[in-house]
Amino acid sequence: MLLGFTVIPVMALRWLPPPTSMFMLTALIEERLKGHGDFYLRQSWLSARSIAPVAALAVLAAEDQRFPAHRGFDFKQIQRALVDAGAGEDARGASTITQQVAKNLFLWSGRNWVRKGIEAWLTLWIEALWSKRRILEVYLNIAEFGEGLYGVGAASRIYFGHSASALSAPEAALLAAVLPDPKALQVSAPSRYVRQRQQWIMAQMQRLGGVRYLQAIGW
Repeated sequence: MLLGFTVIPVMALRWLPPPTSMFMLTALIEERLKGHGDFYLRQSWLSARSIAPVAALAVLAAEDQRFPAHRGFDFKQIQRALVDAGAGEDARGASTITQQVAKNLFLWSGRNWVRKGIEAWLTLWIEALWSKRRILEVYLNIAEFGEGLYGVGAASRIYFGHSASALSAPEAALLAAVLPDPKALQVSAPSRYVRQRQQWIMAQMQRLGGVRYLQAIGW
């Protein structure tokens, strides 16, 4: 039962654009329950070829630099997070792009072990059934970039006034800079921290070798 429940939608979304995501639906329901009837989601699906390569590179530089090599889990990052936690330091994010796709598409927010277990199961299937290019394509279309704003297509139009295919490296890095907390970190009014993170991401993009780095995933 569990096998069919998870494999069928994962297999279907290998080719079909997701009509929505659990995170989007949750946000919509929460706002409507608060009485915010004018709240709506802004998102439009774009294929990988309609997204500037620098946008894909910026997200990898910011969120998951070992994405081409791992199989869904970055054990080096997990180990570092455990070391930091043991030393009493702030928690370090260790979720890969694939894990974030699994969580955003199918699951609810939170840190309980049941959700993490289902996320890990879905991550394995996504890695087994999708190409790396497809995983990143879906992520770029469902990632949150602001209140009710999902995907680089809508974000590029709202923040910069042009399509995602025309994103520059600084613009792409600025979008990626808010991914850790898009409700608190703003693209439209970037704080000093966001600007510093934008510069760090741009440096990482260069360190990775620029858009040539994307050849490893067939972008």
